[in-house]
Amino acid sequence: MIIETIEVFGVAVPLVGAFSTSYQSTSEQRSAIVRLVASDGTVGLGNVDPVPGYSEETTEATLDAIAHRLAPVVLGTDPRNLHRLLALMDRTLPRHFDAKAAIEMACCDLSARAQRVSVATLLGGAVRDTVRFNAWIGIVPPGRAADEAAGWKARGFASAKVKVGHDVDADVERLRAIREATGPHWQIRIDANAGYDADTAIALARRVEPLGLELFEQPVPADDIAGLARVRRACPFLPIMADESVTDHASLLAVLRADAADLVKVKPMKQGGLLTTRRLLATAEAAGVRCVLGHGFGLGVNTLAEIMLGASAPNVIDGLECVGPLKTADDIVRHKLDLGSGSLEVPAGPGLGAELDPDRIERYRFFHHRGAIA
Repeated sequence: MIIETIEVFGVAVPLVGAFSTSYQSTSEQRSAIVRLVASDGTVGLGNVDPVPGYSEETTEATLDAIAHRLAPVVLGTDPRNLHRLLALMDRTLPRHFDAKAAIEMACCDLSARAQRVSVATLLGGAVRDTVRFNAWIGIVPPGRAADEAAGWKARGFASAKVKVGHDVDADVERLRAIREATGPHWQIRIDANAGYDADTAIALARRVEPLGLELFEQPVPADDIAGLARVRRACPFLPIMADESVTDHASLLAVLRADAADLVKVKPMKQGGLLTTRRLLATAEAAGVRCVLGHGFGLGVNTLAEIMLGASAPNVIDGLECVGPLKTADDIVRHKLDLGSGSLEVPAGPGLGAELDPDRIERYRFFHHRGAIA
């Protein structure tokens, strides 16, 4: 079996309203879709959803890397041999993790389909049959944040991520309002998206200590591992999670050696593929570090991949953050995932269990490239 055809699509799918982080405000998700066809006709799908300010490359740069740098070297290779595939792509492009993840994901989907099993089975087997999801609340006024939190709780969600990072006083007011609306036991995570320095992050953590938060995600800039460790030492009452600080094994090991985090956030798009992410999860597990998994703006294919990976990893905690289908007004798959109750049975496959919708691809497409063996 070899890869005979690679198609790459760039799509811009509208979001349900605008979403704000410390990086940006956006009302659409610009994503890259990969469709592989093997010599026996088996199809594999991959999808990454770069976020400006978070991803190292833009969606446009990711599309260009897939179409013009990676596709030519991947054509003609065996999609089932992920070790050789990843080594080949790493030699071709040292970074461009998003682009490599899209192709590797499509190969995992294709390989699992060829074996008539799910991607979770391909990754070693599911350790949970149902996954729970983490809701989200943006940088919004306290009253609106409280209403949104109460709504998520009523729908069945057991936890939510709250964006912080612009103003400590506003963050505290927002978090207090959410706690009052949800009661003492609902899990609240906060995410600064690297928006504060260590001193400011410590000040925020101390002010919200009485609220009993679940974790504090990426309080400091990605390259400030010493600052991340200082926040953790100063705030033993609030678990600290590294996200942007962890991109590859070297950066994960740097965080672990510095005792800089209680948890680590991973996702295939950021780490360069499902297999690489699974290795990082195993490394964190060996170090006794729990993990959160998921990209909050993923389309259906990427979301399914993260569900499969999360279901197969023992040290991934409840509350997957792959909730993109709740934020998008549409999708590019035939059957949009329904995550509205806060949980989902792990799909049985085969592969990821997704099929592209040609009409939706055409409706949202702004880029298309097709490569094939001559």
